[in-house]
Amino acid sequence: MPSANDMRKGMCIKYNGDIVVVLDFQHRTPGNLRAFVQATLRSIKTGKSSLVRFNSNEPLEIVPMEHKDLDFSYKDNTGYHFMDPETFETLTLQEEFIGDAKNYLTENLRVEIMFTNDQPAQINLPSSVNLKIVESPEGVRGDTASNVTKPAKLETGITVGVPLFIKEGEIIKVSTVTGEYMGRA
Repeated sequence: MPSANDMRKGMCIKYNGDIVVVLDFQHRTPGNLRAFVQATLRSIKTGKSSLVRFNSNEPLEIVPMEHKDLDFSYKDNTGYHFMDPETFETLTLQEEFIGDAKNYLTENLRVEIMFTNDQPAQINLPSSVNLKIVESPEGVRGDTASNVTKPAKLETGITVGVPLFIKEGEIIKVSTVTGEYMGRA
């Protein structure tokens, strides 16, 4: 049986009778104390996150997961709608489940959704997405001391810092991990 040392990000486990997703974890070994694993867990039922400590050799019950690639269709007042490109079935997810991923969702973007017991557990975005700049002030000539950026509002509503030469209407590549400008698309 796997122990807390085998814990990985994105893994589903049973904890206190609930199925939870491991959002983040750290192995800690303080001075004269025993090693432990500190993990951030999100409940699939409630959607709430909590910080939990496990003894490093504490056994874990891993829940099997299924991965599906779905295309983002649209957002309305009922939630975010995704479609299976093979069966054309739709899945609606609430904003609480989507979290910060909403800042990168554009029409027809393919995402990976992990399911456990036929319930969505986690959404995984591609490492970068192409987004259009909808609003950006003009760069001032002479403001080029070193790596000067200006704010640019993107089609999804987020604002990122871009170099002065990027203009409104251009499509740029943005990292979904850090939320930073990566280059022109």
